[in-house]
This record gives sequence, structure tokens and C-alpha cells, in this order.
Amino acid sequence: MKIDVVVDVKTTLGEGPLWDVDQQRLYWIDSFDGRIFRATADGREIRSWDVPMKIGSMALRKDGTGALVALARGFHLLDFRTGDVELIHDPEPEKHANRLNDGKVDKQGRFVAGSMDTMESGPNGALYRIDTDLSVQKLDDGIIVSNGPCWSPDGGTFYFADSWSGEIWAYDYDQANGTVANRRTFTKLDTSTGGAADGSTVDSEGCLWNAQVYDGKVIRYRPDGTVDRIIEMPVKKVTSVMFGGPNLDILYVTSMAKPPLPRFPEDGVLRGSLFSVTGLGVTGVPEQRFAG
Repeated sequence: MKIDVVVDVKTTLGEGPLWDVDQQRLYWIDSFDGRIFRATADGREIRSWDVPMKIGSMALRKDGTGALVALARGFHLLDFRTGDVELIHDPEPEKHANRLNDGKVDKQGRFVAGSMDTMESGPNGALYRIDTDLSVQKLDDGIIVSNGPCWSPDGGTFYFADSWSGEIWAYDYDQANGTVANRRTFTKLDTSTGGAADGSTVDSEGCLWNAQVYDGKVIRYRPDGTVDRIIEMPVKKVTSVMFGGPNLDILYVTSMAKPPLPRFPEDGVLRGSLFSVTGLGVTGVPEQRFAG
């Protein structure tokens, strides 16, 4: 196993690595600076787009025109050619201390993303589904910080975390209707060192990989929720993970250069870098595009 810095752009809050198999390009975001990055698997040909507010997550559109982006104040469509951003829907116009956060696309091309309390102190967030007709439905609520949405390879189990619950949850996912049911504890984290569940992805063997922010670890969980492997990263504030590269065998890991709140620790000179982990002997699954 080898850990390398792919790109060092010092993202204030790097998040959401997304490998697109069609373009063979990696996308990731700086949530706080409102920026989307794109690069080759080895970090060349860097391109970026600015969005008008903080960004929680994104999904590429199936028609190739741009992306669906979860911005602080609602779901928007971004045109990559012009940079124009169009509001679809703000699901929480009255919750001024909230913003939208992590999201992914299911096998049917629907986008599922949650919101968070920006002070990370109260259960004021919720989980939403954006359908291909651009309508928005609420799936769950009572969440402090929405993070880590992903699905089992067959699409029937949905994984999700409220970062400060100390758990990663599993739901039954109705693929026909896009609804969740039977929420249960998939795994409990060891939070004694101050870590919390952040972004997740699932590999081709059905194991879940989670970035444990403030603890500097990436952990692989077996489908039964037991720990399979622990990777110690060079920085503490790792934020999300995604498999990519031509063979889907490179694990990309984002990180933050500056903690969002004063109580969180600082990091070393590699803070805010995009990392790659190679030699794992594991491959990921292709991410879907948003079909709306």
C-alpha cells in the first residue's frame, strides 16, 4: 500500500471525490470556498469552476451538460460551459443556520443528499431525494450533520451517517420508489480519539470505506459492520473517499486545510491535499450520473 499527494490545492474543506468513468476524470469540491475541481487520475489538467455559495456535494448529469449541485441554499443545476447556476428547489428556506451537505446518485439516477446544522449542535437537518423530474422528497430528518450516503453494490441497502451520532446506519432501500425503511446501526465508531464518520464509498466486494474526520483514519468495514482494515492517513482531517482511476483501484481521499469550528484540531503541511491510496487489491464500483 502506498499513499501519495495527487493535488495540493489546500482546499479549505475538501470533499466529495467523484470519479467519472466516461470522462476518466476525477472531480472534487472545496465546500467552504464554493469551488469544483477536475483532474486526470494522476492530478494533471486541473480545471475548476466557482459556484456562488458553499457547496455540499455534486453529481454529473447524464446528458453531459453539467452537474446537479447541492449548494448551501438549495439544489441547483450548473452548466459547465457557461458557469451559470439555476435554482431547482430550496428545501429549507426557513432554516438559516442549515446548509446542504453530502450526496450521491442511486442506480436509478436519483440524487440523495442531506442537510446539516452549520454549528453542528442540533438535529435540524434532513435527508432528501431529488427525482429525475427535479421534484424533491424528504426521506428522513432529525439529523445534525448528514454524511456518507452510498449504496450496497446491488442497490438494496442504503448507508448513511449523522456524523455526531457515533454510528453509520443502514436502511432498506426501495429501488422502485426511492424510499428508505428499517433504519438500523451498521457499525459503531470508536469516538474516544475525537473522530467522526464523514464521507463513504462501497467497493465491489460490498465493503464500506469511511473517512473518519479529525482522527486521520480511513476504515474498511465488512458487510456485517465489522472492521476489516484501518489506514492511517498523513493528516487528521480526512473528509471523504472514492475509488477511481482506469481500473477503479485507486482510493482517493480528500481533506480540509482549516477546521470549520475552533474546537477542531489543526493539521500539518499536507492539510487540504487530495491523496491517493494504491496497492489495496480492491476495486470500486462506477458512480452513476444524475438522470434529470
